[in-house]
Amino acid sequence: MIIKDEGYILSAIKYGEKALIVTILSMSKGKITGFCSDGMSKKNRGIFQAGNKIFFESSARLEENMKRLFRVELIEPNAVSMMTDFKKLELMTAVVPIIQKVLNENEEVYQLYEVVGKFFGAKDLKKMLMWYAYFEFYALEYLGLGLSLDCCAVTGEVDNLYYVSPRTGKAVSKEIGEPYKDKLFKYPQFVVDKSDSPSYKEIFNVLKMTEYFLKENFFKFHNIKMPEGRHKLWNMFEDEILD
Repeated sequence: MIIKDEGYILSAIKYGEKALIVTILSMSKGKITGFCSDGMSKKNRGIFQAGNKIFFESSARLEENMKRLFRVELIEPNAVSMMTDFKKLELMTAVVPIIQKVLNENEEVYQLYEVVGKFFGAKDLKKMLMWYAYFEFYALEYLGLGLSLDCCAVTGEVDNLYYVSPRTGKAVSKEIGEPYKDKLFKYPQFVVDKSDSPSYKEIFNVLKMTEYFLKENFFKFHNIKMPEGRHKLWNMFEDEILD
């Protein structure tokens, strides 16, 4: 079975002298793992960098088998901008393990594929962080942990939604939630509105919420340790959050 597709490099691990085990988020097959026998060659070394968008051809006897990558072409050299910007590189290093952990092999995840592409292709650090917040939010839905944000869980009203309950994952109006505000998450308005211009504080309100639900309902449930890099985000952007 031969696959012709495009995707983003998530990781590349050296295997032997010249080979690489490559994890790709592909457009049609989702996350896949491939073996490239000459991945460390002079010709290919710059291609297999996290963040790069590639076209590839691969083969495998069965879909669940590891693919053999036998043709790879660089489409977007996104890794270049990260290699020259320490903070962007630090952000990518912190969150790509989360992307790899939450996705199953060989499952089409086009919405997440698009968001990850925007994350890798973002021109500035804030946009990268924003698209990563979108990824975690949509990942909850992909994992079957989607939040109920269309109306207040108590009154049923659809206006003035301001909080999200950590217990139920449902929206709560400002009036109902105000007495318990210290125990509730802020409503992710910019994600619901699909806005691309949130403040850092709004982005981290979403990340605080998604981190909780991912940690409690996915990582702990499957007895998997949450990648440590995820916790570094708070220190990396401490000044922006307090601004």
